[in-house]
Amino acid sequence: MVYFVNIDFFIQLKCTALHILNRECLYMSNLNDEVNKANEVSSMNNDSWGAIDPNYVARMRLQNRFKTGIDVAKYTAAIMRKDMDTFDSDSSAYTQSLGCWHGFIGQQKMISIKKHFGTNDRKYLYLSGWMIAALRSDFGPLPDQSMHEKTSVASLIAELYTFLRQADARELGGLFRELDSAEGDAKNEVQTKIDNFQTHVVPIIADIDAGFGNAEATYLMAKQMIEAGACCIQIENQVSDEKQCGHQDGKVTVPHSDFLAKINAVRYAFLELGVDDGVIVARTDSLGAGLTKQIAVTREKGDLGDQYNSFLDVEEVSDDNMNHGDVLINQDGKLVRPKRLPSNLYRFKDGTGEARCILDSITSLQNGADLIWIETEKPHIDQIGGMMAEIKKVVPNAKLVYNNSPSFNWTLNFRQQVFDKWETEGKDLSAYERSELMNESYDATELSLEADNKIKTFQADAAREAGIFHHLITLPTYHTAALSTDNLAKDYFGEEGMLGYVAGVQRKEIRQGIACVKHQNMAGADMGDDHKEYFAGEAALKASGEDNTMNQF
Repeated sequence: MVYFVNIDFFIQLKCTALHILNRECLYMSNLNDEVNKANEVSSMNNDSWGAIDPNYVARMRLQNRFKTGIDVAKYTAAIMRKDMDTFDSDSSAYTQSLGCWHGFIGQQKMISIKKHFGTNDRKYLYLSGWMIAALRSDFGPLPDQSMHEKTSVASLIAELYTFLRQADARELGGLFRELDSAEGDAKNEVQTKIDNFQTHVVPIIADIDAGFGNAEATYLMAKQMIEAGACCIQIENQVSDEKQCGHQDGKVTVPHSDFLAKINAVRYAFLELGVDDGVIVARTDSLGAGLTKQIAVTREKGDLGDQYNSFLDVEEVSDDNMNHGDVLINQDGKLVRPKRLPSNLYRFKDGTGEARCILDSITSLQNGADLIWIETEKPHIDQIGGMMAEIKKVVPNAKLVYNNSPSFNWTLNFRQQVFDKWETEGKDLSAYERSELMNESYDATELSLEADNKIKTFQADAAREAGIFHHLITLPTYHTAALSTDNLAKDYFGEEGMLGYVAGVQRKEIRQGIACVKHQNMAGADMGDDHKEYFAGEAALKASGEDNTMNQF
């Protein structure tokens, strides 16, 4: 998401219509303007301020563009709204993110994206409640059941943006040092890089689970998340105190009125804090949720409560077969008994999951949500597209956020999808055993290569055919951390010894241009030296002298 360092940090230009928003509409000025502004500070010409250099003040201001989380939320909400508008006319312009469980992980992701692609347009952050529960709770690793501390969510959002802002300051600091040492045309080239600098700060889709309590609790938590920088909050329709991971059993949903109250709570939080174009993602877990905690209130046939209750698994009763303590409702003029479990939960009829997802999604979009999320049990475009087709009959510009989940066995799922398609087409499948397609022996086969190609194009295909605006992977960096650590441990503690680290990590970092190979620089040592010079002049004791081992890189 581009911002120019020719930025006025003090005058915010309000865009009056979302469709004209662009990434340069928030602030406008340049480095010289910032120097002039610093010179205009009333005390700048006082003798007692003789050691304060306006040029350094300007640089520090440019390195610290976003003063608060609200600044971040406003800036990124405008970007996300613009991306949504673009997607409406061009489905190839879908957006993507990877889940990040630490600020450092998010920072390195965005640095890598800028390095490889030259831009981070349409590349977001995702904050997963699962990873907070598993990795960030003071209780230690927890399952994804909303048992972690509420405040840990906003804390991670703030941490992510602290690291992204540091990435800005670090890169600009390097450019400022280049500017000081360059001459002639080279100096102009560096100045151009500074004036066209692209921030690492991008939108975040942040998981608030089922709201962590009642609507008031949801509102309070949403406020914290927005104040930390969140421009987009994702909320699901499960019962808060019975919440389960979307890919586990035992999920329990709430009637629409309860869920809509929480959507309203999030919207009020955005508006109270001045993030008028904040984005809400309404997630439905109904496809895999066979239970409800409540029977919906209904006042007339066909209203929203009646539609919710129509999916209940019921049996007709009479005076002869009524039992003490039964809960009974009048449904289409018949007295029926919803099937109640010992847990006091009520069961939905089998096979109603997709219909409930469609109703959930339409209802949410008609009542304040901006995007929808349908949690599925497999990555199948026909299934997703079928539900979206029904939703779009009512809400034509409906857009989906989709979880490309590590909980799916992608290899097996797509190999079986190809197998099933070929079987329908009458192809010879004698060389394949459907239940064994995960076996490595199939890796080089025609079927597996076709499956891999479908995995490769899944996101583009699903954006085009199923209206998926945003593709995310919830837990990728959880798995990459485990995989890379396993590989290093195997080699370093094994026969490779120190070569396990050198060949498996450091040499690759150097040759791939991984910024972290200069870990002192990444941690802020060079920025610290800059500041020491600003503060103490020639007396500054710097860390970046000849004896600094980072010079080896």
